[in-house]
Formats: sequence, structure tokens, C-alpha cells
Amino acid sequence: MPELPEVETVVRLIRPKLTGRRIEGARVEWARTLGGMSPAVFQRAVTGATLGRIWRRGKYMVADLERRGRPAGHLLGHLRMSGRLHVDPASIAPGPHERLRLLLDDGGVLRFVDVRKFGRFAFVERIDTALAALGPEPLGEEFTPAWLRAGLRSRRRALKPLLLDQTFVCGLGNIYVDEALHGARLHPLRRSDRITAPAAHRLHGRIQATLEEAIAREGSSFDTFYRTPEGRPGSYQDQFQVYGRQGRPCLSCGAPVRRLVVAQRGTHVCLRCQRPPRSL
Repeated sequence: MPELPEVETVVRLIRPKLTGRRIEGARVEWARTLGGMSPAVFQRAVTGATLGRIWRRGKYMVADLERRGRPAGHLLGHLRMSGRLHVDPASIAPGPHERLRLLLDDGGVLRFVDVRKFGRFAFVERIDTALAALGPEPLGEEFTPAWLRAGLRSRRRALKPLLLDQTFVCGLGNIYVDEALHGARLHPLRRSDRITAPAAHRLHGRIQATLEEAIAREGSSFDTFYRTPEGRPGSYQDQFQVYGRQGRPCLSCGAPVRRLVVAQRGTHVCLRCQRPPRSL
């Protein structure tokens, strides 16, 4: 599933092509993409609106809509497992997995393509209500070492499931949690309330550094699904320290990388660099 770096990459690349464009029409090919809203209601809600700010919140893409210079709701997209967004000329024929298209006033088309049909792209009246449950942004001002230490200490949960919890901190997923925990030398099953202040500070730094480098490399493409809107693969997979490297030597110490199952998620760890808690 695309995580924060992949969604941030998509948003940055489509923003120049969408900002200020008016939506001339919408065609829905797969109604469930709208998350329960009828195609007719969606079409009425977006047709004639102008695309304002294009931004990201956690793993969501958000486009603010305006009518006559006033707020008019939002487009809210989640790529899930295999969703992609492209802005193409209208002359390009739709592919077999196109679920939604928005016709733009400059002759372009915003296409939502999704092989597995898990993605969602919907209209919402209020974005603060729609995303109210999300925790802070890991690259935002609120996410400080002190905040992270306090948040960890206030919960008695294993580290990895807590970091994957979008209500605790948003945008992190399986790949970047594994990489950040390895960089911070913390086992994914360590109890959050037992993390020391230096370890929390180290984890904070590794989360931010991992995400920033992944964004700079346009995310990770380790399968055929994630591509940028221009069709390029990301390159952060070339920097993986543990993710997907089970059985291969840890790049820090040479011990074999192990694959565990934590909270029903495949988890990659070096047991020499990331000492297991005593209870294990």
C-alpha cells in the first residue's frame, strides 16, 4: 500500500497540472470507488468546481474545491493497494482499470486507475470531519521528540502496531516503520511505555530521516503497482536496510535479517541490532 512518501510524491507531481483547473465533467466507471456516494450525486458535487489547494494528509490526497471563490467541499483520494492518479490529454484512450475520470477545462483528464478496486476517491463536504481521527503528521511541527516520548509512555502497546496506528501518527506503513525501527535499533515488539527518552529521540530522528529520503527518491517500487503519475518507479527500495531482505545480511552488522509476523504484518528485523525485549 502506498505510504506517506508515495502519496506525497503523487501530490507534488499532479499539483501543477490541477491547481486552478475547472472540472467540466466526471465519469464514474466503478461506483464503489466513491465509497457509498452515488455517481449522480458525485457528478453534481464536482462539475463546475475549480480545483484549489492540492495537499496530503497522512496517506490521503486532498483537493480543495471552490465555486466563485468560495469553499465548495473537497475531493478525497486514497490509493490503497494499487490505485494510481494520472493527468493526461483527453485524446488518450482509457485503460481497462480506469475507475474514475474528471474532465478539466484545459483539455486534460484526471484519471483514477485501480487494478484491485480497493482505492477510494470521493467528495466530502468537510475535510476536518472526514479526517478527524488522524494523528499528527510525522513531518509536521506537532511531531517533536517530546511529543513522541509522551505519546509512547501514555500507551502500553508494542512499538510497531502503535506506529502503524493512523490515530497515533498518520502516514506510516509497514515499509517505513520497519526501516525506522531498524535505524533506531528498536525491536518492533518493545513496549512503548518502556522506551527511554534517548531511544524516543533516536526513533523520532529515524522516522523523519527515512520519510524525507524516501520522498526525495519518489517512494518505493518493489512491485508493479506503485508508479509516479509520470509512470516512473520510485527508487527508495534500493536503500532498504531490512524490509524485504529476510535471510540476507544486515547492512549494519552482517547478521541475517529475520522475518517475523507482528500484528498480522510481515515484519523485518535484525535481532543483533534490534535486541528483543526480555519477555520474548
